Amino acid sequence: MDPVTLFLIFIALLVFASVIASSVRVVPEYQRIVVLRLGRVVKVAGPGIVLLIPFIDKGVVVDLREQYIEVTKQTCITKDNAPVDIDFLIYFRVIDPKKSVVEVSDFRGAAIGIATTTLRAVVGDIDLDQVLAKREYINEVLREKLDEVTARWGVKVTAVEIREIIPPREVQEAMIKQMSAERNRRAMVTEAEGKREAAVRVAQGEKEALILKAEGEKQAAILRAEGQALALRYVDEEARKLDPKTMLLQYLTALQSIASSPSTKIVLPMELFRLLSPLKEFVDEYLQKKE
Repeated sequence: MDPVTLFLIFIALLVFASVIASSVRVVPEYQRIVVLRLGRVVKVAGPGIVLLIPFIDKGVVVDLREQYIEVTKQTCITKDNAPVDIDFLIYFRVIDPKKSVVEVSDFRGAAIGIATTTLRAVVGDIDLDQVLAKREYINEVLREKLDEVTARWGVKVTAVEIREIIPPREVQEAMIKQMSAERNRRAMVTEAEGKREAAVRVAQGEKEALILKAEGEKQAAILRAEGQALALRYVDEEARKLDPKTMLLQYLTALQSIASSPSTKIVLPMELFRLLSPLKEFVDEYLQKKE
């Protein structure tokens, strides 16, 4: 066999091998193949080994995993005519491989177009403050609108997440000033509350101290009064035990002390004369006996 014939046979084997290789597909679990035979969809195959008829079947691979589309910054005008730049992510997954191939030619481009149009419509109906505060509301509205449209393409939009909302520079500066003023106000309120609480605690402490002091003085006065009453009672009981002679002797001793002082006046109490009456009677009896 001449070399030319061998070369042609080798080329024919290579072509045959390449055709066989292209007609055998190994489809993983997360993919499906939409088989078009002479331009018409005949089946959705996979996972596993899928055989295609050479030159007749065409296989379009569809990924079933959840994917995302990154939408770059879009300038939107709010209801109060303030421009804002918004960028967000669209999360989706294919639930019908056949529709995703037949019903739409460029799903990503169509989804971005619908998302940006819907975003401008939603932002145009609310004020700037609400745009900054209602991020979750905007996400949910975008997801619902996208899901309504993409359902006919066999695609499910699972989530829409706004990553960043950038207001105009003037608004940013005003927000910074407002935030600074709010922090200063909170600091002043906190300081005032601290001073008020401290004053209340000091007043409470002084009040409790005065109450304790008054209580102590009251207890001390009661104890002093009880002691004086007890002393007077003891003196009275002891005085009741004294006879007139002892009382007279005490009076005479007291008079002696008074007389020894430099004073020229001596005051005799009336009780002394009553005490001297027994002494007078004693002297009278003595004189009578002597006579």
